[in-house]
Amino acid sequence: MYINRHAEKLLKTYTTIFPCVAVTGPRQSGKSTMVRRVFPEIPYVSFDDPDEELAFRTDPKGFLARFSGPVILDEVQRVGELFRYIKLSVDADPGMKGRFILTGSNQLTLRKEIGESLAGRIGLLSLLPFELAEMPEATRADQILYGGYPALATNANRGAKEWFASYVATYLEKDVWLVFDIGKLVDFQRLLRLLAARAAQELNASAVSREIGVSSNTVDSWVSVLEAGYIVFRLPPFHANLGKRLIKRPKVYFHDTGLVSYLTGIRDRESLEAGPLGGPLFENFIIAELIKRSLHGGEDKEFFFYRDNSGNEIDLIIQDRDRHETTFLEIKSGFTAKPAWAERLEKTASLIEASVTDPGTAFKCVVIYRGETKRNWPKAGIDFINYEEALL
Repeated sequence: MYINRHAEKLLKTYTTIFPCVAVTGPRQSGKSTMVRRVFPEIPYVSFDDPDEELAFRTDPKGFLARFSGPVILDEVQRVGELFRYIKLSVDADPGMKGRFILTGSNQLTLRKEIGESLAGRIGLLSLLPFELAEMPEATRADQILYGGYPALATNANRGAKEWFASYVATYLEKDVWLVFDIGKLVDFQRLLRLLAARAAQELNASAVSREIGVSSNTVDSWVSVLEAGYIVFRLPPFHANLGKRLIKRPKVYFHDTGLVSYLTGIRDRESLEAGPLGGPLFENFIIAELIKRSLHGGEDKEFFFYRDNSGNEIDLIIQDRDRHETTFLEIKSGFTAKPAWAERLEKTASLIEASVTDPGTAFKCVVIYRGETKRNWPKAGIDFINYEEALL
């Protein structure tokens, strides 16, 4: 069963603007499926096929000469030298749009090759697992627990534990062990599980390095590898000249909370709600969803958190460049709206507003939680919004 993706619109737009389009994202996020569904008439080649990889390496120009028009090339990170030949082909006919549609699951490798060979010639699109609005209705309620990978979501999350076990093993083998020099794989696995246990917390590389027995530089390097594979992302702190000592370390989140649940041993909704990760996982879920929606829609937004040494904090700050709007978000896993949440949010937001340099910026204070939506409550200018309403 195919479910239409919100990123399809951006994909179609890019093929009318750029000679090349690259769709990146984690393994099993539906990249190849989406591209082939949107362009069923375009020839498709996967470099996971050893015969196709050999054909390219044996005769690169002859390989590309097989395709007189547009072509979809999948798992292109396997053949890095491909990009130089694509550049030659594009430069020979710069007016042809949508000539090469590329997909791959390692953005670090791809961005390096793209930057060196295809800068200015390619549109970049990230496809992550299902947004809440894309999920089958029957599985939406369990997305925090099981995540949004299409293969699981369209199969009613059956065999989730086994699926994630296979996914982690495949990711570590294909996207880490075979590509990066990471030393001991067991230490890398420990880092992955440690980050899952600390999801939605500040990333203290020194503390993590002591726990797993590697240097802090190695921790930073390995986290970059996890970012390249779309497993985690770092949320930067909001920096401004506020006359306060601000927290400068980023916070770390997972793109898919189902993977966090698997890595931390959470197997059912009761364990999720009763355990210490209930609140952090809800925060991770909301922030990952908002970033996912922005990426899929091609929105010009930046995301930050705020925390200072006086205890003032804001879970998420969204700066929308298109709308000239800054939103201050407090994220709570509770069902009962509490005026104190709004008071703390408004107080901290007032410290930041003057430092936003974009002229004409509008400011919003929003609490996302599990209860019913209350607009302009407990006072005008503050909204409590149910999380499903905020995301759907």
